[in-house]
Amino acid sequence: MFDVCLFAGTTEGRQLALFFQETGLRAYVCVATEYGETLIPQGENIVVHAGRMDKAGMKALFDREKFPLVVDATHPYATLVTENIAAAAAETGTEYVRLLREKNDAALDAVYVGSIDEAAEYLKNTAGNILVTTGSKELLPYRSIPGYEERLYVRVLPMESSLSACGAAGIPPAHIIAMQGPFTAEMNSAIIRMTGAKYLVTKDSGTSGGFPEKIAAAEKEGIIPIVIGRPEERTGTPFEKLIQLLSERYGVQAPTRVSVIGIGMGNPGLLTGEAREALDRAECIIGAKRMVEATANGRPSFVTIDHGKIEDFIRAHAEYREIAVVMSGDTGFYSGAKKLLPLLEEHNLRVYPGISSLQYLCARLRTCWDDVHVISLHGREGSAAAAVAEHRKVFALVGGAGGAARVCEELCTAGLGHVSIAVGERLSYPDEKITEGTAEELRTRSFDPLSVLLIRNKSARLPRRSACLPDEAFLRSTGAGTGVPMTKAEVRAVSIAKLMLEPDSVVYDIGAGTGSVSVEMAGICTRGRIYAVECKPEAAALADKNRKHFGLYNLTIVEGMAPAACAPLPPPTHAFIGGTSGNMREVIAMLLQKNPDVRIVINLIALESIAEAMHCIETFGFSYAEVVQVSVAKAKKLGRYHLMNGQNPITIITLQNPTPGVGETKKEEAGA
Repeated sequence: MFDVCLFAGTTEGRQLALFFQETGLRAYVCVATEYGETLIPQGENIVVHAGRMDKAGMKALFDREKFPLVVDATHPYATLVTENIAAAAAETGTEYVRLLREKNDAALDAVYVGSIDEAAEYLKNTAGNILVTTGSKELLPYRSIPGYEERLYVRVLPMESSLSACGAAGIPPAHIIAMQGPFTAEMNSAIIRMTGAKYLVTKDSGTSGGFPEKIAAAEKEGIIPIVIGRPEERTGTPFEKLIQLLSERYGVQAPTRVSVIGIGMGNPGLLTGEAREALDRAECIIGAKRMVEATANGRPSFVTIDHGKIEDFIRAHAEYREIAVVMSGDTGFYSGAKKLLPLLEEHNLRVYPGISSLQYLCARLRTCWDDVHVISLHGREGSAAAAVAEHRKVFALVGGAGGAARVCEELCTAGLGHVSIAVGERLSYPDEKITEGTAEELRTRSFDPLSVLLIRNKSARLPRRSACLPDEAFLRSTGAGTGVPMTKAEVRAVSIAKLMLEPDSVVYDIGAGTGSVSVEMAGICTRGRIYAVECKPEAAALADKNRKHFGLYNLTIVEGMAPAACAPLPPPTHAFIGGTSGNMREVIAMLLQKNPDVRIVINLIALESIAEAMHCIETFGFSYAEVVQVSVAKAKKLGRYHLMNGQNPITIITLQNPTPGVGETKKEEAGA
């Protein structure tokens, strides 16, 4: 016994048959032609009857099979068929439901007529080619149009009966377009251009019948739509509501197929063939406004980029069997798909990659992208200068108004104004533009918010991983008096090693002096930030000279007395203290307040300073404290001999609150 009898023949009819196949409901599906039979999903629970039936044939079928329910999903213009189904159901006492295809108001400026005859009558007084998309059944009225053999092009189903009807109407073979829909707006536009049509004849077949796509193409190509008004239709149940009713009645639920599709920069022409097929199958489109507008083509849609709302929408709309979530670019390249996919695992999920802006821009510039370092500044904090200093090629997603210019300005400020930049604006769109120049040349230019950059730096160098610069590499005097004190190379190396810096560390250098320690740390923390705090103006000026001398973009000179001068700075991950002018306790308190886990290294010479530091260890209760003393002697040539010249011994104290890591020692073991 069957659960339902379905009269198909429309897109919704095929979707209902698919619903029955997936849920296991036993369905008897009636279609008018053998070709229609090929479009119905196959399954052990699906029986298909191909062939037209009159009311008597339908009544006999209902009497024989005793269907509990008949669903009429025939075309809105097939009024006689609908009348026969309803009458046969009433006479046999079979429950009847009419699938209601909602009307569409997409063609408010079209010419509306009541029938094929009226359409032909209107077209008699026009000039130019005509594209008819109303099928093959009613072609004879068009023969009354003067010169119809040359003017008329017809799009029909790829069936022998359709071709025979075209032949009977006198349509030349070259003017017959035999294709199976659905058709996108782009496909309709292509056919309009191919035929040179000035008029498009269509029926108001609703959203699922491709009506909005036809109207959109007509508007784009500047031709006139002739719309044959839909006959008055009996009341019925919309597709979404019908699926809900069937699910509740039979206690079934078909799995929703979700396609997450990367559509490139926004031009649908960049879709892969596989992604286009998935998009064409979709009954509902979800995504950002720009993405939905480019792909929905009149279909139901939901505009959002909120992952939770996307998941909730899919759960709440079981009537959609095929849902497409469209995303810009490639699904694996800085895409929202990364966080969305885990939320959709319970659905029948498929991901379709797209063409990323990285691939597209590099192709336009005729360069490879396998050696490109990628950064994203779109809604994120970060430094382009750090990446550009280290890599010969950097691709940057900048995002938002002024983003490209800000990157150029940052590079110039960091001493990288000479690097070459290609700015890609509105890639893939008709007004696409690529501008090339140096950062200095482009810093004052305005660019579209939809911009990306490819930055090339021939002099890029890898960061240093340890302190190793000789003392002679630093400037020691401002030229206005005696030299500024400087932490010597060997002590710098040990002190910086004790800090255990990372590439993205944020470091305070308190009492920076010449800035030698800051310069070494800036070379290591290429993705971080170094703040050289110095209270003496001449020393701060010298530290700034050394910053410029080494071309450091991530070193900031802060003139002022610590701890007050550190108030506006971001919390540090590390701190080096070379001098506090008697404020050691206050400085350490400030560091711990900004970051209780901060790692601190202190250099000390005077015994009084060492005593103060030891007192601070006990006062602040550090869980880890290490105290070492470094004595360095360098050979100095005297005549034929080399004599060792001793330097002041330096006490190096390392402090941190968290549990020590590998190789560290607790304060009790250090004797602190």
